[in-house]
Order: sequence, then structure tokens, then C-alpha cells
Amino acid sequence: MALRRIWIVGLIAFLAAVAGVFVGRMLVDAPRASETELHAILHREAKLSDEQERKLHAIEGRFAARRDALERDMRAANIRLAQAIEAEHGYGPRVTQAIDETHEVMGELQKETLQHLFAMRAVLDRHQAEMFDKTVVEALTADAR
Repeated sequence: MALRRIWIVGLIAFLAAVAGVFVGRMLVDAPRASETELHAILHREAKLSDEQERKLHAIEGRFAARRDALERDMRAANIRLAQAIEAEHGYGPRVTQAIDETHEVMGELQKETLQHLFAMRAVLDRHQAEMFDKTVVEALTADAR
């Protein structure tokens, strides 16, 4: 009977860890889809000058490296969350701390993504910036419709 209970608790902890990783991946990957769409629109429809293209390329390169680092941090935070769930088999202090760490990394990624978008916007002329703003708003509100 005790072995069965341990097996059930272990299975629940494993499923909770998988769910945590899945949710974390959804949150980390979601901005990238909107960002990719935004970059495509900028490069395809905004009629950028060569100088704008050069500046945007540099901005994108700097952000890509930082985003990759934050995504690695997110994966590590999800692993720590899974380990905490496995160790505590419930909503204990290690799980709470791991959740807070995961939220901190997600928040940092969101902040840096927005800083990146504003840096890109600063390169644009008034008409391009209007199109950019509209695309950003549509991307951020797409699920609300």
C-alpha cells in the first residue's frame, strides 16, 4: 500500500513538473512569434532605408544574444521548479521560491523585449513608427479578441 502511494505521489509530481515546463515554454515562446511577425512586417512593408536596415540589424543582433541567455535562464528555472515539485510533493517553500524565480525571469524577458522594440521604433520615421505601433498593439491584443 505504501509503495502504491509513493508511486501515485511521484506520478502527480512528475505531471505537475511537466505542466510547469509546458506553461513556461508557452510564455517564453509566445513573444517570439509576435516579434518575428513584427520583424517580417518591418523588413517587408516599411520600406526601410539601408541605414535603417543596418541599425535594426545591429539592434536585433544584440537582443538575440540577450534573449537566448534569458531563455536559458528560463529553462534552468523550470528545471528547479520541477525539482522542487518532485522534492516537496506539494506547494511548499521550495516550489514557491522556484515559481517566484520563474516569474522573475519571465518578467525580465518581457522588459528586455519591450526595450528592444522601443530601440527598433526609434530608428523609424513617423509613418513607419505608426505602422510599427499598430502591429505591436495587434500582436499584444490578438488573444483578447
